[in-house]
Amino acid sequence: MLGPVVSALLSIPIPVLFLGLSVIWLMFTINALRPALRIGPLLGPSFFAAWLTGELALHHLLGQLAIAALLIWLGGWQQWPSLIAVAVACLSWAGLLRIFVQSRRADRVVEEALRKELGTTYIERIPEELKTGLAERWSLRQRWLPLSIYDHRVECVKNIVYSQPGGIDLKLDVYRPKGLPRGKVCPTVLFVHGGAWMIGNKDHQGKPMANRLAAHGWVVVSINYRLSPRFTFPDHIIDVKSAIRWIREHGKEYGSNPDFIVITGGSAGGHLAALAALTPNDPKWQPGFENVDTRVQACVPFYGAFDFTDRNGYWKHSLLVPMIERYVLKKRLRDAHAEFDAASPMSQVNENAPPFFVIHGEMDSLAPVEEGRHFAALLRAKSKAPVVYAEIPGAQHAFEVFPSERTGHVLAGVERFVGAVYGDWCGEKEQAVKALIHA
Repeated sequence: MLGPVVSALLSIPIPVLFLGLSVIWLMFTINALRPALRIGPLLGPSFFAAWLTGELALHHLLGQLAIAALLIWLGGWQQWPSLIAVAVACLSWAGLLRIFVQSRRADRVVEEALRKELGTTYIERIPEELKTGLAERWSLRQRWLPLSIYDHRVECVKNIVYSQPGGIDLKLDVYRPKGLPRGKVCPTVLFVHGGAWMIGNKDHQGKPMANRLAAHGWVVVSINYRLSPRFTFPDHIIDVKSAIRWIREHGKEYGSNPDFIVITGGSAGGHLAALAALTPNDPKWQPGFENVDTRVQACVPFYGAFDFTDRNGYWKHSLLVPMIERYVLKKRLRDAHAEFDAASPMSQVNENAPPFFVIHGEMDSLAPVEEGRHFAALLRAKSKAPVVYAEIPGAQHAFEVFPSERTGHVLAGVERFVGAVYGDWCGEKEQAVKALIHA
């Protein structure tokens, strides 16, 4: 099948081929800088192209430079199309450099958000044992081989069955520091993957975060859960709460501190993480384990969907509500508004919410950034706990799947946030013990 394609390409004059490629490069770069936002059939292709270009900008730049050099060497400098090709390619390269520089701004944006909400000296509250890796950046191998996500300091215990609803084995992976002494426990992060409540897997998301945190003294539990359309909400949130139950009952066996849990996830996982954090001990979503404490100590939702009712019209140019109606809740919004409302984290915001760090990409094509802003504002208006909101410059949906420059800065900020929250929690426990002793 490739033979005719290769023959056709070889028959194109080098200068013309060079010009055609340079135009394609520029189109990808422009799309990464200004992607389509919830506009019909362009949405999917625009998102994927912008996502890969934006997070792998340097890979694109070096690849384009190498191809351009090869074409010039093969004779692509001998006719006028080559001059135009070079000019067009230079525009693409300038755009890619701009994307890379923009991605580095994430460091400042995240740090300013943390200082604004937690105070300028918040790092001092992080326990010493969790400070060792705060300044760490990606290695060269991680930067240039983004799909090979591995850390020699981390061990992963895979495919532990944590629940069996209807006889189905639901499994999780535990990432922990390699050589963790028996009996020692570490603060815990529970990761919930995304995928529109219908696709996705613990093996394909969350690894940059899991490896970073586990290398620096955390235990990360990454779960699978039942997916639509085979299963119907609230099966998804019941499974997430079942994973919290598993950590409470079995976490110590794997080095997890069952008393301190941060829940996080992206997209649909961000929705489920926020919903779990805001509805602890809700018996209707804990069938058979109503008496288990499912509170979490903090929540970090990435680019989540926080409103199934679309009360503010942020999703009006998307298929979110029809998709939820047909595949997830399998009911019409107008016929079951109360159920859609109950499933919306935006409706569950309350004064007892745990600390939140809401993260959203400025250029998110799939989840409106306006909803992330609104959700954070609601939390700040009602919650007694800290609420950090960071809008990441130039970031697309699912930006942190790769260990990119932008991902590194954001995950470092997440590590500082959860470390500070853990330090505060340890301080509160210590004060409670002292009060008990002196009572």
